Amino acid sequence: MSALVPYLSFPGNAEEALRFYRDVFGGELELHTYAQFGRADGPGDAIAHGVLRGPVLLFAADAAGDEDAVHIVGASFSLLGTADPVVLGGWFDELAREGRVVEPLGKRPWGDGDGQVLDRYGIRWLIGHGR
Repeated sequence: MSALVPYLSFPGNAEEALRFYRDVFGGELELHTYAQFGRADGPGDAIAHGVLRGPVLLFAADAAGDEDAVHIVGASFSLLGTADPVVLGGWFDELAREGRVVEPLGKRPWGDGDGQVLDRYGIRWLIGHGR
């Protein structure tokens, strides 16, 4: 079964961002530099490809050459029902650290609980669980 997996391009701080997400979600982090891949379109020590494998799968790299870095508008990464409510609450709190709570995590009129947070890297997350 295939699934949508975000691939983020950061403005030179992909390693920092991926380590932050590993600290939030757990999992295994794999990092490869431009030099390791024999690429000359970015600094040798920059991340050409990074993978976080765990409860949340993310790909990321440092933007190469004239590529744009991440700036997402009008979209959220949804983690609705992807873990136990206690785990989801912990993820919410950690993503909010040095970020901004857009909508507090709480029970909604339809019975589910959710909230939204903009993390320190500008990624908006929708986190919640069913009744």
